[in-house]
Amino acid sequence: MPFREINAKMVEAVVGPGQKMYSQRGAMLAYRGDVSFTPNVQGGQGGLGSMIGRRLAGEATPLMTVEGNGLVMFGHGGHHIQVINLAGDTLCVEADRLLAFDGTLQQGTLFMGSQGGVMGMVRGQMTGQGLFTTTLKGHGAVAVMAHGGVVELPITPGRPVHVDPQAYVAHHGDVTNKLSTALGLRDMVGRGSGEAFQLELSGNGAVYVQASEEKL
Repeated sequence: MPFREINAKMVEAVVGPGQKMYSQRGAMLAYRGDVSFTPNVQGGQGGLGSMIGRRLAGEATPLMTVEGNGLVMFGHGGHHIQVINLAGDTLCVEADRLLAFDGTLQQGTLFMGSQGGVMGMVRGQMTGQGLFTTTLKGHGAVAVMAHGGVVELPITPGRPVHVDPQAYVAHHGDVTNKLSTALGLRDMVGRGSGEAFQLELSGNGAVYVQASEEKL
């Protein structure tokens, strides 16, 4: 079920009989029709294992199951919303960035340490971003939140993209990531993380970057 962008901070989706979608709790702004909202204790289609993985990392994001027959409007905290359409590929997104997504998408958890080894874990510790990142795979739409809007940057073989970890929102495609330092150790003395650390993404896909270094 595709989302229709009402404005930069609100989207709507049609829910039909036999269909299901998931949203972050508190994201429903208004609805018309016969629609129900129930807490989802298993974290979408990822099941119990996916939920436990995120809870161990303190990153569980409570979801609502949305079902029925009607029209639902979503938004949260006045954040900008970006709609990403998946065509069989996998989207990696920070859990707290998820606003709503199709129930047909398979949800899982990616341990960031498996991409970039130890540096993947350093990324989580140094930047405040999670060691575990939510994955959504299949055909469907995802609405994610960001500060100040989002830009999509293509990632092509041999041309990696470097992103400030605080500005990272999500990525999809056959992409690997690692944390790199932009400055020498001598230059980093007395500095915060800031631009001293960069998230390097390489492969074939795209990364979504917000126009701010502010966390949600």
